[in-house]
Amino acid sequence: MTDVINSRHPVFQGVEMGVGTWAWGDRLVWGFGHGYSREDLKETFRFCVESGLTFFDTAEVYGQGLSERLLGEFIADVEGPVRVATKFMPYPWRLSRRDLLRALQNSLRRLRREQVDLYQIHWPLPPVRIEVWMEAMIEAVQRGWTLAVGVSNYNYDQMMRAYEALTRHGIPLASNQVEYHLLDRSVEQNGVMQACRDLGITLIAYSPLAMGVLTGKYTPENPPQGFRGRRYNRQYLKRVQPLIQALRDIGAAHGGRTPAQVALNWVICKGALPIPGVKNRAQAEQNLGALGWRLSDEEVAKLDEISERVTRIG
Repeated sequence: MTDVINSRHPVFQGVEMGVGTWAWGDRLVWGFGHGYSREDLKETFRFCVESGLTFFDTAEVYGQGLSERLLGEFIADVEGPVRVATKFMPYPWRLSRRDLLRALQNSLRRLRREQVDLYQIHWPLPPVRIEVWMEAMIEAVQRGWTLAVGVSNYNYDQMMRAYEALTRHGIPLASNQVEYHLLDRSVEQNGVMQACRDLGITLIAYSPLAMGVLTGKYTPENPPQGFRGRRYNRQYLKRVQPLIQALRDIGAAHGGRTPAQVALNWVICKGALPIPGVKNRAQAEQNLGALGWRLSDEEVAKLDEISERVTRIG
C-alpha cells in the first residue's frame, strides 16, 4: 500500500482521500437547496481543511459552474494550502485546443486561482481525438495553468493513448478518475487498474460509496429518490443487503466503524484514491473515520468475494 502511494504523482503526495464536490450547487441529481445549503457547504469545507482533507475535486459542469465558484469562495476564507482538481467537458461543439485553454481560464476565474493542481478531461467524447486534447493539456502545463494532467472515465485504450501522447513531451499522466466501489469493480477486470499500478497513474475513485448505497442508509423499504432511486432500485437494494451486513460486521470488529468507513477503507486498501462527496459536516466526519486504520488482507478478500456474488447478473 505504501509503495502505491509513494509511486503517485507529486500532486497527490500525502493524499489518502479527497473530497468530491459534485453535489455543490447541483440541483438535478443531488437537490442543492433542499436539505443542504451554501452555509452547510461552507461549514463542511472548513471542517475538511481543518481535519487535513485538503484535496478537492470539482468540474466546470457541476452546478453549471457553481461548484467551482463556491469552492473558490470558500478557499479565499481559509489559511493554508488547498489542492484543487477540476475538469474540462469536451462538448461536441468544442473542436480545438483553444477551447480547452479558454475553458481552463474560465475555471480559474471561478476558482479565484492562477493555477489548478490537476486538470482533467471529464469524458472521452467525440469528435476530437484524445491526442488533440493532450496537446492542449501540454500547453496548459507549459503556461503554468495546471500542475498536472488527468483524464476521467477513460477505458484502457483511451488512457494509454493519453499516456503516450503526454509521455512523448515528458509530461506524466497523473490520474484517471473512474467510478469504483464495491458494487462496480470493472476497472479491476478491464486492465485500467493494473495499468495505473504499472505506470504510476493514480486511480481516483468517484462515487466510492455508490451514491450512498454503501452507507447502509438505503434499504428496499427506503430507496433513494430520483435518479439514484432509478439506478439503485428496490430489487437491487434487496440483492446487495448481504454486502451491507458484511460491512457492518467488519466495522464492528474495528471498534464500531460504519459501513461507509469500511467501504472507503476498502478502496484505499486497493490502492485507489477515494473522493467521497459531502453535503454536510456529519458526512465529512463520517468519511474522516475511514482513515487511520486498515482492513486486513482477509477482510478485503471477504468483501471482494461477497461483492462479486451480490453483483453477479443472473
